Amino acid sequence: MITKHQLTIDFPEFAEKIHTLKMENAHFKKLFESYDKLDHAIYNVESDTEPKSDEVLNKMRIERVRVKDEIYQFLMHN
Repeated sequence: MITKHQLTIDFPEFAEKIHTLKMENAHFKKLFESYDKLDHAIYNVESDTEPKSDEVLNKMRIERVRVKDEIYQFLMHN
């Protein structure tokens, strides 16, 4: 099943903090938007809306995990 990986679903304990930081912290907002854009692009590839090679898709997934890790660290320390 192809699904989007929304941060508030993956990190429900931080849902309120994510919302607040998006509104109040420019760096976090940029990270969030980067993650959201990657997630949307991956979803489009996985659902065959925008076909890409497996190599490109894997690179996109790796970048999404990297950004998600950075977001998690930000949430833990701010």
